[in-house]
Amino acid sequence: MFEFCASPDTISGLTWLACFLTTGVQFKFYLSFGTVLLLLAVTAPTALLFGFIGASASRSAFFPFRWLGKLYTSMVRGIPDIAFFLFFVVALDQMLEWMRHKVKCPDWDQPIRNGAEFVVCDAAKLPLSSAPQWQHEVYGFAIAVFTFAIVFGAFAANVLYGAMRAVPKPQIETAEAYGMSHRQSFWRIIVPQMWVYALPGLSNLWMILIKATPLLFLLGVEDIVYWAREIGGSKTARFYDYPHPDWRLWYFLGLLVFYLAMTKGSEMVLERITRKLSQGQATLGAEAMRKT
Repeated sequence: MFEFCASPDTISGLTWLACFLTTGVQFKFYLSFGTVLLLLAVTAPTALLFGFIGASASRSAFFPFRWLGKLYTSMVRGIPDIAFFLFFVVALDQMLEWMRHKVKCPDWDQPIRNGAEFVVCDAAKLPLSSAPQWQHEVYGFAIAVFTFAIVFGAFAANVLYGAMRAVPKPQIETAEAYGMSHRQSFWRIIVPQMWVYALPGLSNLWMILIKATPLLFLLGVEDIVYWAREIGGSKTARFYDYPHPDWRLWYFLGLLVFYLAMTKGSEMVLERITRKLSQGQATLGAEAMRKT
């Protein structure tokens, strides 16, 4: 903050705005953009890993694996995202605390579930009540990332399963005729070629993931939506150094520009990746590139 911002009541105009935009609360709003970008950077590969495992299990010859893979994709895709987020986060948090409670407090004689209340010993809480604030924030963010990965991994599994089936079957038969095992043909033939078929679906899934990041607000993470609502709301001089009317329209307009920029940048990157993967492939996109 600038030196002339020490007395907010004595400044006005652009000077007042400069002071307002450099407060500690505003910097938390700026840092929350990094939270969203970090969520995307961690969730995307994690969801892709879950999707690959789910798709591989769905095409497995071993019935229990195939059943689990199809159950995962069907169940998660059939539940509304908001309902799954609100339920799964609470259920996962309570499950972890219950497991810790059984280990750390074996002599506990009180009921853990008492109506709507869930009570465990202090040593079993995650994180501990005495833990610093950054541990609470990291724990909440990790739970959010895992929840996002579970949900979008199910959609990715469906996309990758279709992409695996789209690889020309004669290539797989040729590989097996040359002596490759089922596992070798999977890793050497199917996996390298499936990405060009999966990329359109994964591209749409990436766009949906970008649009879903405001759900962090529902999971208790202080993201850009949380701070835009908090800072942009009407503030009075009683409890705020820089009182202002309701500015949420402008803050959310800034978020609109941010998400549009993210979408446009993603489209450009994904288009280049598609062109790179399509080279030499027996697809309509590759055929159009060859003719050009």
